[in-house]
Amino acid sequence: MSNKLNVVLIFGGKSGEHDVSLMSARSVLNAIDHEKYQVFQVGITRKGRWTYSENTLIAFEDELTDLLNEALILSEGESACLYEVIDGQLQEVAVIDIVFPILHGTFGEDGTIQGLLEIQNCAYVGSGVLASSVAMDKALCKDVIAHAGVPVLPYDVFNRQEIETDLETVVTTAERISAYPLFVKPANLGSSVGISKAKNRAELGAALLLAARFDRRVSVERGIEAREIEISVLGNENPFVSQPGEIIPGDEFYTYKDKYLSGDPLIAIPAAIPNQLSNQLKTWAAQAFRLIDASGLARADFLLDKNSGEAWFSEINTMPGFTQISMYSKLLAHSGFEYTQLIDRLIELGLQRKADQARTIRKFEVNDEQ
Repeated sequence: MSNKLNVVLIFGGKSGEHDVSLMSARSVLNAIDHEKYQVFQVGITRKGRWTYSENTLIAFEDELTDLLNEALILSEGESACLYEVIDGQLQEVAVIDIVFPILHGTFGEDGTIQGLLEIQNCAYVGSGVLASSVAMDKALCKDVIAHAGVPVLPYDVFNRQEIETDLETVVTTAERISAYPLFVKPANLGSSVGISKAKNRAELGAALLLAARFDRRVSVERGIEAREIEISVLGNENPFVSQPGEIIPGDEFYTYKDKYLSGDPLIAIPAAIPNQLSNQLKTWAAQAFRLIDASGLARADFLLDKNSGEAWFSEINTMPGFTQISMYSKLLAHSGFEYTQLIDRLIELGLQRKADQARTIRKFEVNDEQ
């Protein structure tokens, strides 16, 4: 019997961030301590097929997934097992100690797979259903954060049907948010996928149609000339909050190309901001983490107006990009969390969260003392 923990690393998924997930999974697989963990690779194709092999990630990177066996996770009492389907028969691969769902965007970071893992009684890395789903919808998350008194930029939300059937009315309504520029974003996506900066009516219409391709809900918010500040959060009930870091994008804003295709953007860690502002942003990051009941990891993003110096909450990501060169990892590395150590800590936090859940009473009985 091995003393290693069985970790199921899940990646890919039915999201516009499928490729980002593969990058994160490659970093985790390369850096995880294989003396401590037995890692089982489960890939979800763009069409939603769950697959397993000893080299699933390579097959996904080479886009050769058709010959992979189907994978299933099934609960068995108080534990869960990973299975593969061979010649139509279920074959047990391993009893699962914890799942590391390194999935970004819809069907991975939005509470859906978290709900599935809860039902199958799996411990897993990261936030639960509530935090994942609230954080995934940028507009809903801003409602929650703003209600607590943290400042957010003016915004409005539109759905795909109204954008596609009455674009002119949507554009007119969106123009009431503020003067141009306006930022248009899919409400339930990350990694800058489908985001545009609209400087006039024509660009706004095109941006709305583009964003609606990636999500049925589209957020439009006031655009400012901004500095982009990010803070990493690590923990459960009493999280560690990193120093703020600043993204200095090569494009007009921090685009998908800037993040993943053009090499490293300029990054300043810690950000060159006053101590008082740094402490305020750290307080807001921890507050946002607790407000949505996040756990494990999250990255809180803020915007600083270059002209007025005002600070605004932008979003919180419960499964941010997790490569070794991602901002989340870099911020924590600056605080002393080496990448392999960070993976260890996230697994510990996932197991702690599962243990805490196990303390919850599921059956109420009246006795003489009540």
